[in-house]
Amino acid sequence: MSDDRPTRRDLMKPVQLLGLAFAAALFAGFVTLLSMGFFQQGGKAQAALVLALIVAGVTFIAVLLIVSLLLLAIDPAQVAKQVDRPVLLPEEQEGTDAAASDDPKA
Repeated sequence: MSDDRPTRRDLMKPVQLLGLAFAAALFAGFVTLLSMGFFQQGGKAQAALVLALIVAGVTFIAVLLIVSLLLLAIDPAQVAKQVDRPVLLPEEQEGTDAAASDDPKA
């Protein structure tokens, strides 16, 4: 039986995180260019390009900081654990359900 579940280390590769930040920066820059009318005929193309580059840079840095802070919330001892369920759901406890049904006070 092969176990093909990815580990947390596989899910948090730095190249993928940089790619995510770069994609978000490209999207923010493109939206800024579109909203400022860069692709239309007009004399403010240079100002739109400068602002789009600034927005893209800020977005890139913000996404990197946010993702890196979120990665700090993960326990390093669990990096090698395999992910087989949603991370934010509570642990299932098998013994507590049986013990609760045998409780005479309930």
